[in-house]
Amino acid sequence: MGELGQTVLIRWAESLGAKREELVPLAWAFVYFFCLLCGYSILRPVRDEMAIEGGLKHLPWMMTATFLTMLAATPLFGWLSARCSRYRLLLTVYAFFITNLLGFYVLMASHLHPEWVARGFFVWLSVFNLFIVSVFWSFMADLFTPEQGARLFGVIAAGGSSGALLGPLITTGLTFVFPISALMVASSLFLGACIGCVYRLERWGRTQTLHHQPQQGEPLHGSFLAGVRLTFSSLYLLGICGYLAILTMTATFLYFEQTRLVSEYLDQPEDRTRLFSTLDFTTNLLTWLTQIFITRRLVSRFGLVAGLLFLPAISLVGFLGIALWPSLAVYVVFSVLRRVGEYALSKPAREVLFTVVSREEKYKAKNFIDTAISRGGDASTAWLVTAVKALGATPIHMAWALVPLMGVWAWLATILARQEKRRSVSTSPSTTESPRSTV
Repeated sequence: MGELGQTVLIRWAESLGAKREELVPLAWAFVYFFCLLCGYSILRPVRDEMAIEGGLKHLPWMMTATFLTMLAATPLFGWLSARCSRYRLLLTVYAFFITNLLGFYVLMASHLHPEWVARGFFVWLSVFNLFIVSVFWSFMADLFTPEQGARLFGVIAAGGSSGALLGPLITTGLTFVFPISALMVASSLFLGACIGCVYRLERWGRTQTLHHQPQQGEPLHGSFLAGVRLTFSSLYLLGICGYLAILTMTATFLYFEQTRLVSEYLDQPEDRTRLFSTLDFTTNLLTWLTQIFITRRLVSRFGLVAGLLFLPAISLVGFLGIALWPSLAVYVVFSVLRRVGEYALSKPAREVLFTVVSREEKYKAKNFIDTAISRGGDASTAWLVTAVKALGATPIHMAWALVPLMGVWAWLATILARQEKRRSVSTSPSTTESPRSTV
């Protein structure tokens, strides 16, 4: 490469917050997350419509089924991670989900018991999206150091947002030509491309001495329930659980009410699917722009706490808006802004929190937190909303009740950012491998 080419490459890397030698793994991670979220986003509008077709009165049951499925999947994942190398573990996960998608293609194409297939697909996709994203970020936290994560995770997250931007467009285009079942095949093709990216990143990771851990790609060993034990024995991980629980609770409340209002305003499934797809596209476009132009600069200037605090701040304003003006437009705007903040700021910041824990915590505890804790929050909130409505509470009452909880959420964000910084400074190669049990 000539001198001019090297200069351009170096400047481009610096503009992304990357060093020149980090460009190759950064590019593969970007493409990996692009394919992953594109494959998921092709299916997301279908899931939202399935929630309505399966019956809104059955939504708490579907979320409970999702939670129970997560509880069953978590120890299975722990068992696999204790016996498989990192590379084989990731291949097994993606091969399993690709097989599932092809199975749904057959079921949808056969038109057998469409209501039950719709409910099953809602549960499956609710498990699928959390599981694959959790495994992806576990892999990233294992490959990159805390310092690299702070610089690069925003760019990597932008890859996912780019894929999520394309996914709804593919959905809209394909449904004009093919039945919905064809979307299963399209999504599986993107998951197949993820396997190629995993291979390239694994090759790069084995040539590095990140954290001075030559055993990075080896099995984690330990108990299949280690994720549960590690989570509840660490105040730091419990703090992350608390942050995620509040996020999930508020998101589920918004999802319930927005879905209810959409079903009341729009009668036709096609109209509802187009609205959901439009909202997804708008959210993903704003997320992509935020990640490219704001995330890294904001975190670099104000620290990790800025990314963690955005959601509590915007949620405080949003719930006050719902309490005062409970219209569909307010729900839609609030939901879009929250999702932008989640994907562009909060999610990358939360993933940095896991770069300062042990490898076993990165895979087993993180997977338990991202899946079982998250979906447990969905299910419990769904039943709580149903119960308080039965007692006569309105969405306005619930919005007012959530306002003071935003202060607790902000406090947790501040504590977690402070502890991540302390761990990042104090962690040495000799201590990275030992699980931490105190904050």
